[in-house]
Amino acid sequence: MSISVYRLKPAFVALLRPFARGLAAAGVTANQVTAAACLLSLLYAALLACFPDAPLLWGLLPVCLFLRMALNALDGILAREYRQQSRLGALLNEMGDVVADAALFAPLALLPGVPAALVACVIWLALLTEFAGLLGPLIGASRRYDGPCGKSDRALLLGLAGLLPALPLPDGWQAGHILTAGLCLCAALMLWTVFNRLRAALAESDA
Repeated sequence: MSISVYRLKPAFVALLRPFARGLAAAGVTANQVTAAACLLSLLYAALLACFPDAPLLWGLLPVCLFLRMALNALDGILAREYRQQSRLGALLNEMGDVVADAALFAPLALLPGVPAALVACVIWLALLTEFAGLLGPLIGASRRYDGPCGKSDRALLLGLAGLLPALPLPDGWQAGHILTAGLCLCAALMLWTVFNRLRAALAESDA
């Protein structure tokens, strides 16, 4: 597996395991947590779309993304360690990820200087990246999570992007121009990720 924030997931999961224990004891299911993560993203994206000029909302985007990642990790713990795995859960997990990504990236198009077409391209590439990961089982390989720009990496980049409209910038610096450059980098990294996932799936299948 290539370099990715995803490599940190085992340590993150270990930190969240006590919370998962409490949720399981309270009768909360993995599917409910998955749905909550998607709903959180949709609601927060709607707030950003309604108030794109609110620096505080953009500044809190990393917090929203962290909560989403925590909920995504918790639903996995509940599913694996508390025997809550289901076909519905697998569908919700994959659909929730792509819907949340699209929703949270979309408000960037409302910021001055950020091309809407570029944001649409990034959203499409995020979908393509996850689709590439899902192709592995079709040829006898595993679901691929290779980087360098998987779900966790995109969340990190999006969180950094959200800070730009919230922070005072030096004279001559424009958040829109910086965000445009960042989105171009994100797009390039996702293309690399698609290639890595397809190549790794083929190699695993051949082995």
